[in-house]
This record gives sequence, C-alpha cells and structure tokens, in this order.
Amino acid sequence: MPLSSNPPDCDVDSKSVLDLVIGMMAVPGRSGEERQIAEFITDRLREAGIPASAISHDAVTRRSPFAGQIGNLIVRLPGTSRAPRRLLMAHIDTVPLCVGSRPVRKGKIITSADPHTGLGADDRAGAAVVLNAILEIRRRKLPHPPLTLFWPVQEEIGLFGARYASLSKLGNPRLCFNWDGGAPDCVTIGATGDCSIEIEIEGIASHAGGCPEQGVSAAAIAGLAITDLVESGWHGLVVKGKHAGTSNIGIVSGGEATNVVMPRLRLKAEARSHDPRFRGRIVEAYRKAFQRAATRVRSDSGKTGRIHFKSFPKYESFRLSRDEPCVVAAGNAVRAAGLEPEPRICNGGLDANWLSARGLPTVTLGCGQQDVHTVRESLHIDSFVAACRIGLLLATGVV
Repeated sequence: MPLSSNPPDCDVDSKSVLDLVIGMMAVPGRSGEERQIAEFITDRLREAGIPASAISHDAVTRRSPFAGQIGNLIVRLPGTSRAPRRLLMAHIDTVPLCVGSRPVRKGKIITSADPHTGLGADDRAGAAVVLNAILEIRRRKLPHPPLTLFWPVQEEIGLFGARYASLSKLGNPRLCFNWDGGAPDCVTIGATGDCSIEIEIEGIASHAGGCPEQGVSAAAIAGLAITDLVESGWHGLVVKGKHAGTSNIGIVSGGEATNVVMPRLRLKAEARSHDPRFRGRIVEAYRKAFQRAATRVRSDSGKTGRIHFKSFPKYESFRLSRDEPCVVAAGNAVRAAGLEPEPRICNGGLDANWLSARGLPTVTLGCGQQDVHTVRESLHIDSFVAACRIGLLLATGVV
C-alpha cells in the first residue's frame, strides 16, 4: 500500500544523477571482477550516512562456478513508517567490451569516447538509479518503507549473483523492482528460459595429406549436424506450429594443425523458449542432429566418431500477473513520472528470472540503454533521468 495519498515529488537533480552514472560507467567491472565498482557504491553510501552495519556482501563467490572477487552488495534499512519491505536492484557487472569505457556526453546521449569499447550503461545506469534513490532519500530526509538495495554480480555470465543470492540477507521483501535495459516506460513482467548445450565431438586423427581416409573428421560431423539443424528449422528463430523459441551455436573450438584430420571439436550452444517443454524439444533436436551426423562420417575401415552431449538449465522462464503488487506499483510510478507504462515480455534473461523462481516476484524497468554489448552503446539522457524519478517514487513508497 502507498505510504501517502499526496501527489509524489519525483524531482531529481539531473546534473547530479548524470555525474553519478558517468562516474560509475568509467569504473571497470567485468563479470567476476566487480570489487572496484562495489567499493565505489559503498563509498557513496557511507558518505550519505548509511551505517557500515547495514552494508554487507553475501557468499556468491563460494557457489558460483566462476568464483569471483566479491559477492552481491546488499544494503538493508528499516523504514520510517510501517509498510511492506521493498527491494530495488540492478546488476553491477559489465561485459568485457566495456572495460576502458570513457563516458562522454554528446547532445542527448552519453557514449564512450573510446571507439573500441562499449559504454557500460548495461547495467551501470540501473545501478545508478538504485543508488541515486537512496542518496536522494538521505539528502532530503524523505520518508520511506523498509528498503533493501541489492546490487548483484555476475549477471552477464549466467545470472549467478541472483541465482545464488542469500535470501536471508534480503530481508523478505514484498515488492521487488529491477532496472535493466529498455525505455523507462517498459515494464517487463516476464522473460524467457534458457538451456545450455555442450557438445564434444570425438573423431579419429590421421594425416590429412597421406591418409585422410583413415581418419574421422570432427569438423565434418559438426558441419553436417549444423546443416541439418538449419535446414530443419531448429537453429536461429525456431517456430513449430504454435510453439516458438530460439537456438544458437555461439562457441566452436577444435583443431591445432591443417595437416591433421581434426580429432576433437567442442561446441557450446543455447536453446531458449518461454515454454519449458518446447525448449526441451529444441535441445533434443540438437542431440539427434549430432548423433545422426556422427553415423554418416566414416573412415575407410568403417569407424565412426562419438558424441558427448550435455545440457542443463541456465534459468527458467517466468510471467507475472498484471495484478501482482510489484507490477501495479511499477505502473503507478511510471504514470506518476508522466509516462504510460508498456508491459512487455522479454526474450533475454534477467536477474528477475531467478528472484521470481526463488519466490520473490520481480518486475523489471528500463533506464535508457541502447545498443548494449556493442561499441555503439549509448545512454539516452532524458530516459535515464526519467528512470531515476521512477526509482525515487518506488523507493519512497508513495506509489
């Protein structure tokens, strides 16, 4: 429930929030190496008077397969009045392309002055929305409900921060809000699920010039399998009747010399769909395609290669009801900031996937990032400032 029926004051200092986000985007922090940006945020929190006892890190590094420098950054604060606890969150890691970013303002956008790097607005812009909300609350002494501020690590490499977050440290929030890509009026209420696929092709080595017929090429097996998947409609955009999803082979590695019939090749792929059963069908199509291909490539003595196939879920799909309290509150905040909320379903993974799966329904809002994961990445200034207004509205609980 709102803490007040009075019209909310959602003004933010545009210069202050732009200085904040520019400073945050300049700090390196690829996935697993987030210590420096976590210290940046912690310093600002302490300067604002947040007690050290309210600031903690959890033990994600002990559970993540990537280990990492530091766990999730969590701040838990009591409210100034009785109300359900709210959680505001945004991940602090960036993709490697953003290391070395030199943010610079150009008209209505911020971009990287280095043409060889991304900007890092994904998701330093979201992290800045969350940080600005508490800085404004402290500066202006605004009333607020109990708050948990949550800056996860390792989102870009598999949502591991959210997946392994210590729920006890989050304080049992009732309404959860995440900031990530998109326009500030985007209210993401659902996202797809993703399954990882790892395939190892074991062929037979032979001299590629002297006796190629004695070998079994792992590359040839892979080529046949991939052709099969493309021609049968199981690679790329996958549509089968009323069911839809996507798949992609993103990593291929193998071979050390051109004069050796390739004996081993490894591939990493993914299958996505909002429908878990259809996602499983995509995975099975991959398994069968590679198994068929292995039987078709033979040495002169009739030997074939072998396939070692593994698949495992990265995150499950979710979809929130439009009546979910966090969705209603998010929509009200977007309207109060002068925009019309646009509910959407996302085909990418979000930290909200894992929080929702772990019993904390989480809605995701945008904060103005564009062309993320590329050197063209930019941050639309007006959209980011609007996101900061929305973040302050939700943090103060007036909507």
